[in-house]
Amino acid sequence: MQDADTDAPAFSLQKIYVKDISFENPNAPGIYTLPASQPKFEINMGVAHKQVDADHWEVSLKISITSHESQNEQLLFEIEIEHAAVFYIRHIDEEQMPILLGVECPTIIFPYARQLISQLTIDGGFMPLLLEPVNFRALFENSRAQAEHQVH
Repeated sequence: MQDADTDAPAFSLQKIYVKDISFENPNAPGIYTLPASQPKFEINMGVAHKQVDADHWEVSLKISITSHESQNEQLLFEIEIEHAAVFYIRHIDEEQMPILLGVECPTIIFPYARQLISQLTIDGGFMPLLLEPVNFRALFENSRAQAEHQVH
């Protein structure tokens, strides 16, 4: 007897992992003796995905952060991470795949990347950097709108 749910949509997280990580603190220990001030941050984020096999996709979240001292622009630290996950995806409508890969999957990965960044800044001798939650749907829609605007 054949299983009635063989064509049912399926989506699950299989594995989450750090693919690449870098923390640079080039001006230590001198930066620790500077007067306390509010640091400035430049944060860039990107999402990439690739099909691993018929039912598995890798989705990666790349985040780079540069922090400077606000008084004299001295570099405090640089972080680059790529946090990735493998997802089991089967029998999902083709029109739903971009939203699944560009919104739902990065939304699952982000808290792990956020925690890693917080711990890296603590281990680097700084206050924890807690990234604000990210609306991946809004980023996805903005990216889609820009792509359509460039075509026309």
